[in-house]
Amino acid sequence: MKDKVYQIQSPRVEKLRESVLSKRPGVCIERARYITEAYQENEAAPIYLKRAKAVEKILQNMSIYIKDGELIVGNQASDERTAPIFPEYAVEWMEAEIEAEGNFDKRSGDNFHLPKEHIDELLELVQYWKGKTLHAKCYQLLPDEVKKASKVKVIHGEGNMTSGDGHIVPDFEKVLDKGLEGIIAEAQAELEKLDLGEVDAIRRKAFLEAIILTNKSVMNFAKRYAQLAKDQVEEVADPTIKEELIKIAELCERVPAKAPRNFYEAVQTIWFIHLVLQIESNGHSASLGRVDQYLYPFYKNDIEEGTITKEFAKELLECLWIKLFSIIKLRPTSHAGYGAGYPTYQNVTIGGQNAQGKDETNELSYLILESVAEMKLTQPNLSVRVHTNSPERFLREAAEVIKAGYGMPALHNDEVIIPSLLDKGVSYEDTYGYTMVGCVEVAVPGKWGYRCTGMTFLNMLKALELTLNDGVDPRTGYELFKGQGSLKDFASFDELWKAWEEHIAYYTKLSVIVDHVADTQLEELVPDILCSSLVNDCIKRGKTVKEGGAIYDMVSGLQVGLANVANSFASIKKYIFEEKSLKAEELMESLANNFAGDRGQFIKKMLLDAPKYGNGDDYVDQLAVAAYKTYMNQIKNYKNTRYGRGPIGGNYYMSTSGISSNVPMGTVTGATPDGREAEKPTAEGASPTQGTDVKGPTGVLNSVTKLPTMMITGGQLLNQKFPPELVAGERQFDRFVSFIKAFINLKAWHVQFNIVSSKTLRAAQHNPEEYRDLIVRVAGYCAQFVTLDQKTQDDIIARTEQKF
Repeated sequence: MKDKVYQIQSPRVEKLRESVLSKRPGVCIERARYITEAYQENEAAPIYLKRAKAVEKILQNMSIYIKDGELIVGNQASDERTAPIFPEYAVEWMEAEIEAEGNFDKRSGDNFHLPKEHIDELLELVQYWKGKTLHAKCYQLLPDEVKKASKVKVIHGEGNMTSGDGHIVPDFEKVLDKGLEGIIAEAQAELEKLDLGEVDAIRRKAFLEAIILTNKSVMNFAKRYAQLAKDQVEEVADPTIKEELIKIAELCERVPAKAPRNFYEAVQTIWFIHLVLQIESNGHSASLGRVDQYLYPFYKNDIEEGTITKEFAKELLECLWIKLFSIIKLRPTSHAGYGAGYPTYQNVTIGGQNAQGKDETNELSYLILESVAEMKLTQPNLSVRVHTNSPERFLREAAEVIKAGYGMPALHNDEVIIPSLLDKGVSYEDTYGYTMVGCVEVAVPGKWGYRCTGMTFLNMLKALELTLNDGVDPRTGYELFKGQGSLKDFASFDELWKAWEEHIAYYTKLSVIVDHVADTQLEELVPDILCSSLVNDCIKRGKTVKEGGAIYDMVSGLQVGLANVANSFASIKKYIFEEKSLKAEELMESLANNFAGDRGQFIKKMLLDAPKYGNGDDYVDQLAVAAYKTYMNQIKNYKNTRYGRGPIGGNYYMSTSGISSNVPMGTVTGATPDGREAEKPTAEGASPTQGTDVKGPTGVLNSVTKLPTMMITGGQLLNQKFPPELVAGERQFDRFVSFIKAFINLKAWHVQFNIVSSKTLRAAQHNPEEYRDLIVRVAGYCAQFVTLDQKTQDDIIARTEQKF
């Protein structure tokens, strides 16, 4: 069997790709400048209008450009791969990092360079925002016990308090159907119906006026590109370039104001909307949804009428993927390690079925798959929906792209996701229209609120360490939930488990407090107007997404280190309480000393030899189930801040989508009873602990599918690493496809693959300049391996290299 080779066919695309890949990540000060001016000019305005006027000012004044050869236009900042600054969310960290390091380019990973001539201006802007930001307001509201738990890092909510929400898919289909003029008309109609004598009418009036202003600002933003294209036409002699610029001017005069008439206009439309959403707010994981479904009518019509070729359509898609890759976010150093590798999690979903059980794969699905494979970029984050009736061709072509070794696509299983959504109260029709958001979370496009996954992190392994030490953190000496006893005080495994349940109950509550604090302040300080205008039923209800405007609003935090917890409980149960071959005091001493000395190393080997999650062993797998259900039984008692305010749900569920948090959360956790040394990464997602799954990938599936997957509606993340030879040749490739089918039939939620050897990864560490195009799956996202910090690189290398 000859390996399929994916190569870019378009010289234009090749040139644009090289330009964006060779760009050193930078920082742009323009957004910070203009939003500060807008806030100063509109201090007394209602917050909705203040935000609308800020977006208007940014879009009117920010630098725009059309690069040579671009077919899709629109930029987030003054240059590609350059991060704008969002001072309304947090500024203190910027001042501290500049004062300590002189810039943002001294980090161990995810470096950004701010031009020196802009440093003084940024520091001046920071002074205006001090005490007014989301982070400052949140921190004032956090109880001391939450602050202490955050320093211990048993919980982590920094991302909630330093950025916007993101994690959403707006109603792109509505924009494609009626254009922004239609959205404005909808808001105008609601505005005209208002009786200002009614309760809350004045607030709703300001909100609707803000929607109208913001959508007009987006339309005018597009027209700036139309004028720029016209200006550039006069400066070029090449007739082909002139024709392309004239076409761009025509497009931008029409869309996104009016409904697009063809595939080209439709692609430009969704890019403008997606782009401005990420200028309005710095929340990541803004995703494009089921692109193969809502763009297919335009593609099919154009192909049938002969107005477009398959090759040009693919060129447009690849230009769009370059634009997605150009989006970049500057995060505080305190949170950057939780998403290493410059991720923006812009998900595109293809495949799946409809409510009649009919597969919805189409020719655009295949074209998207092929175009992403050719580009070898980290964006979009491509997801494939699969089910028992997925076409054989689609499964095999997805497997071919995975085999190529670029970490995409990830596979998501309708057979468990659809029932899980139905269980949560989502309508039958809507469940079949679900899309992936960010990493592995799911939502209904244009109907779901923010952060279907992405609330506060819970470090489950740290919670176990605290349980074993009577609520005292060995690293900091802080006392948290004290009084249940330490491991040496427990006479039975049941007593230990009871203490674990009490600790989890306590830390779960603290994580919800962080969520509530962040959400109330996000609602009051930084309402997202454009996004709310594109989520149903915000306009009708007169509410932003954060106020309860969405039809569905269910959320999840991120639970990290489950496999380590299960393995640790298995060791304790087996050696201390069943075999009694190890004393609790001796284990605790070895953990405190990080397995130092001959006896410590002997105990470490004992612990490593205990049953391990990921091998289909019920002894430990059922402990994983029980440990996770402990959290599930607690989180189901809580509601989010939109509960009872309009949306269906308002509740919490679970997610193992911890992005790259397993590395920093391991750094703050001491040695643990699974044989893991202090400061080493925890297990990632729902994946087994690195190197402990020895029964092959089917053994992993047998363990993962025992978890209460139906309840993990926030997303179940499973990483697998296969050496290239494992999928090479016809026989091995067929086995790989069979494994994918087993994944579907066993009703696992998600699986993604690194098809790369540890040898190659180590070579890339030593010679990074030779491996720029080496793309790896970090967690629910991909990154260029050489851009990752060494700890994250080492974590990926340490993952089990599977065998069939």
